Amino acid sequence: MGQTLYKHTHNPAFKDADPEEFAAVFKRVLAVNRAKMSNPDFMSHYYASNGYEPVFVLNHLWNGDVETMVAYYRKANEHGLDPKLFKPDHLVAMANRFKAAKSSIKTTREAYYAMAKLEIALANSLINYSGDLQFGVLNPRKLYSRYFIKTARPDSISMGRVFNIGDMHAYLDSIQPKDPEYLALQKAYLDGFVAKKMSKEETRRILLVNMERLRWKNKPAETRYVYVNIPDFRLDVIDSGKSVLNMKVCVGEGRNKQYLNSLESYNDTCKEDKPFPHETPLLYSVIHSVEVNPVWNIPRSIATKEIIVQAADDPYYLSNKGINVYHNDKLVKDPETIDWSKVDPRKDEYEFKQQPGDQNSLGKIKFLFENRSSVYLHDTPAKDAFHYTMRAVSHGCVRLEKPLDLAHNLFRDTTRYNLIAKDMQEEDPSPEDIALRPRVPVYITYVTCWADQDGQLQFRRDVYGQDIVLYDHMKKFLYGNM
Repeated sequence: MGQTLYKHTHNPAFKDADPEEFAAVFKRVLAVNRAKMSNPDFMSHYYASNGYEPVFVLNHLWNGDVETMVAYYRKANEHGLDPKLFKPDHLVAMANRFKAAKSSIKTTREAYYAMAKLEIALANSLINYSGDLQFGVLNPRKLYSRYFIKTARPDSISMGRVFNIGDMHAYLDSIQPKDPEYLALQKAYLDGFVAKKMSKEETRRILLVNMERLRWKNKPAETRYVYVNIPDFRLDVIDSGKSVLNMKVCVGEGRNKQYLNSLESYNDTCKEDKPFPHETPLLYSVIHSVEVNPVWNIPRSIATKEIIVQAADDPYYLSNKGINVYHNDKLVKDPETIDWSKVDPRKDEYEFKQQPGDQNSLGKIKFLFENRSSVYLHDTPAKDAFHYTMRAVSHGCVRLEKPLDLAHNLFRDTTRYNLIAKDMQEEDPSPEDIALRPRVPVYITYVTCWADQDGQLQFRRDVYGQDIVLYDHMKKFLYGNM
């Protein structure tokens, strides 16, 4: 260590630098500077496990690598991020002072402290930059209360890569987002693109939040999957990167369904994620089976707020809708004799199950996948809603415009599909579960701007206000907003 540092600085203070003595100083400096590091536990553990070797000072300070790092940091605004996040000017000043140490550093102890501070600053900046570009500046799991998609975040493996860089320029090139969809949004952002019926500022903000979404490592890895984009009210079956089936869907009712709040104008109450009770969650799961001619076990929230109210207004509502009533797990033979106006919904005395048939709210088929929100994809007898532009109208599940087409795509031309098609036409239907083999992933997400298959940018309105939540948390990281 001493010989290497003396060779570059020609400062006698470095000539007798001893790794063990430096390690003791470096350990103290790491402890004092914990608050300045984004990942202090990782940094402390890494250096402790590697003998407190100043990797960046020894390997990158005199070969132009620091200047390369800083040049990339200064172009962070190309991703909408503020270069100041990575302190390029501070790093240049520290590095220059250290290189000119002959006049300012007089003792070996001073050299240890200067080297430790510079090492921490360089490593911390590159870990931050690498993480922001590869994983995004925010963790969506901490932003959204109904976000159930596995999303990779920087870990010891990804952060540890910065300590083993051979070619700095190649490494920094390798971590730049290269997804064609990201590049399309980035180009529009850099070109100052303005979408129709939007201001330049609103367009800019929409591009920024969706570039951040594309940096999140939460995309399906499978070749074939079902994809639902909530703001687009649309389902696609993706196979080898292309849509092979698409249809309209209805999703859960949202907090911003009247579009009263926009990215350009929103109030303080919109900054935190406070979803409307019926909003469809963001999730990743696997479709494992379908239920043809399903029984609908009506949720308590719907039963108390809607079913009991309807039954109080019309004593024959339940029988007309094919809804059976249970009390203490026993079927009530004559529910029309109950005075529903006097039933206290808070006591939860009754259960309601809608039998298969044309009136069933789940239609003729539902597609099942494990999730903690008890949602699924399903048919519906209420077809009129598919003609609406704004289709956030359900209680949380996803209603399908063409459920039989989805079944055909998933089951292909098999006996199981033929059975599904036959059962859906039965005049006296009964429930039947049919397993899907192989299982097919389903990905329900939220994207308000993307490049379509023709390369044209598509914009959708923020029906759940999730753009607003994301943008407000991103502001401190954005170029021109710090």
